[in-house]
Amino acid sequence: MRKAGTAIESPRFSSLDELRAACLDLPTGDLKAAAVAAERQGQLTKPPGSLGRLEDVVVWLARWQGRSMPRLDRVDILVFAGNHGVTAQGVSAYPAEVTAQMVANFSAGGAAINQLTRTVGANLRVIVLALEQPTSDFTRALAMNEDAFLAAVGTGYEAVSSGADLVCLGEMGIGNTTAAAAIAAALFGGGGARWAGRGTGVDEEGLARKRAAIDTGLARHAALLRDPLSSAAALGGRELAAILGAALAARHRRIPVLLDGFVCVAAVAPLAKLRPDALDHALAAHVSAEAAHRMLLGELRLAPLLDLGMRLGEGSGAAVAVSVLRAALACHAGMATFAEAGVANKPR
Repeated sequence: MRKAGTAIESPRFSSLDELRAACLDLPTGDLKAAAVAAERQGQLTKPPGSLGRLEDVVVWLARWQGRSMPRLDRVDILVFAGNHGVTAQGVSAYPAEVTAQMVANFSAGGAAINQLTRTVGANLRVIVLALEQPTSDFTRALAMNEDAFLAAVGTGYEAVSSGADLVCLGEMGIGNTTAAAAIAAALFGGGGARWAGRGTGVDEEGLARKRAAIDTGLARHAALLRDPLSSAAALGGRELAAILGAALAARHRRIPVLLDGFVCVAAVAPLAKLRPDALDHALAAHVSAEAAHRMLLGELRLAPLLDLGMRLGEGSGAAVAVSVLRAALACHAGMATFAEAGVANKPR
């Protein structure tokens, strides 16, 4: 794991208009590579489609890597960490100091994501975004002004290496399920009652405060919520903005992406609102136990690979899903074709 540090603000995007243009100017995948991969799937010693989504994900990898024989030699797990002013409203079961404490745990190798990263042969990098300067409490002000939002997006954009075969995105930030729920409500409607969940485990009173904070934020910033990027700045967090930037960079560099849980998916949802196919290079690694995650995946038409009842964050669900992609690729690359095995490929 690379040592975590405080991210340096990036000037990559100088305005929301420039960022919006980048979100709309997206490359397509390599359809020829995908077609060759699909053709090979039809020649392998199995009934057509019998490996289900394992076949689909290999074709997806081929499309976005531009290789008919994909590879997973370098898998990068990027975990972005940020703090949220809205925690002042009592929306979390844990204090904001836990964000920094968990980042230290990541650096020491003691978190779940450290173990999962090693298990699936990936590289972990934790990017810390000004924990000493939480975003503003969005019930009272913009969570981030334009400059702060663009800087965080740029930090995420620059964190993606062009040498990666796959990027997994995750987060750490006390209070960030509140920010994620607020963004989801701004983009898809329904308010706090629809989108607020228990996050780290708030009780009924905490859940009520969380719903109220979301509704207050939506009302305060109503004039900005017609624009997905302005919504993300007004209600989100630095780590969510960085995830958006990383997903955008991966698309520009034609790198496939695995998305972790509710917070991660909410972070990239503005991209899909700007352009419906913006997340074609991304798969939902899993559906978490946070009820709103399943709803949000439905809104974005993302079918999760796994359903394990996880709700940890940290990129943990995405890390586990890497093993599924490795299994799919092992079958694609290692199985014999009917011709090679001397097996008849037509049923009687």
